[in-house]
Amino acid sequence: MQSDSVLVLPWWLVVGVLVGLAVGVVIAGIFLIGSRLFPDDRGSRAGVDATSRKSVEIRRYLRAIGEEFVEEHDVGGQPVAFYLPERDVAITFDARAYFRIQATTTTHAVLVEHEMPSVHLGRRLPFETPDLTPAAGDEATVAAFALLGLPTDATETEIRSAYREKVKRVHPDQGGDRETFRRVRDAYATARTHADDRKEEATSASATS
Repeated sequence: MQSDSVLVLPWWLVVGVLVGLAVGVVIAGIFLIGSRLFPDDRGSRAGVDATSRKSVEIRRYLRAIGEEFVEEHDVGGQPVAFYLPERDVAITFDARAYFRIQATTTTHAVLVEHEMPSVHLGRRLPFETPDLTPAAGDEATVAAFALLGLPTDATETEIRSAYREKVKRVHPDQGGDRETFRRVRDAYATARTHADDRKEEATSASATS
């Protein structure tokens, strides 16, 4: 009886179902081919970029405190981003590598999150590190604040106010020199970046404490 009921289905209904199935197969094939030809690697690229930026920051920090290091080193079968041979310290971004090194070797492992400012790395290292103030070794930052007539620990409001007062005197429309105006603008940008970094470090420190 069931086969008889199938046989009496209208021909247009059968054709419609077959056409629908065919269209579905074609669309699925198009998406499959597209995913193979144009893979979406934005997520992995973002991770690589974040790791690269953090590696640059850590590299600068280790050089600033005078620590010798080796990059992409193997410790107990685990690849780490940085290894300090004189201290037997491994620095990694990989939590699994961190725990394996801690469990199977005598090397002191340090796990670094991408969000952590590099200057906070010193708090996790198992030896005493110099207290680096971001502006202390940065002549450009010191010069920028000096041009604005401010100390390096000035707030964003103070930086903005000093910049506005300075611009009133050096703007070309007010009879000022274009080169001086450019240097004031550059100093303002440098000072703002420094203030933002200090705020981010303070926020991270309060979150981890």
